[in-house]
Amino acid sequence: MNGLLEDGFGLMVLGMGFVFLFLVILIFATSYMSRLLNHLFPELPPVAVPSSLSKAPNKSAVDAQLTAVITAAVHQHRNNKKS
Repeated sequence: MNGLLEDGFGLMVLGMGFVFLFLVILIFATSYMSRLLNHLFPELPPVAVPSSLSKAPNKSAVDAQLTAVITAAVHQHRNNKKS
């Protein structure tokens, strides 16, 4: 019985060692691939949007229109639910 227990512990340590080694290799491989891809395909700097295109419409007009649309939708939903 003593020999079987020693063999079991030996196999357990060997298996855990292989898993640990595989995970270490996997970490190095993924970090290397990440650096390689960043080297081959660098990120482009963000493009500035011209100020004439970035102007938003009048906020009060949008809010008033949006409020009217939401109110009409809620009113229609409540009327459809009653019938």
